[in-house]
Amino acid sequence: MKNDKPFPIPVRGSKPAPRYACAKCPGYCCSYAEIEVHKRDVERLARHFGLGYEAARERFTKTNAKGVMMMRHRKDTVFDSICAQFDQEKRRCTVYEARPGVCRAYPAATRCGYYELLKFEREQQGDEELVALT
Repeated sequence: MKNDKPFPIPVRGSKPAPRYACAKCPGYCCSYAEIEVHKRDVERLARHFGLGYEAARERFTKTNAKGVMMMRHRKDTVFDSICAQFDQEKRRCTVYEARPGVCRAYPAATRCGYYELLKFEREQQGDEELVALT
């Protein structure tokens, strides 16, 4: 059976442009209570800071009750706590080039729900500096 439609040619290597701007966000995703890291992430942080693996693991991570390695947190000026590697004045990651894999993969879509909420609330309130805390 012949189909008169042309065969679709997949376009490889081109991803849709993101519809969010991390530079305009206060770091919602960095405030996750548990930011899981793996050995490879610790190795990347160790290289970034010129440390050995064990020193980097001790300095940047903690282990949760289930034995899973997580990024250390500290008290934040906006959220309850935030990743210890987050600059609270500039609201930016201080280890962006060496950030963990989970951070590199987030969000896994062209849209970010946090950014959509932030845009909506700023439009509703007429305040471009508003940080929605829901």
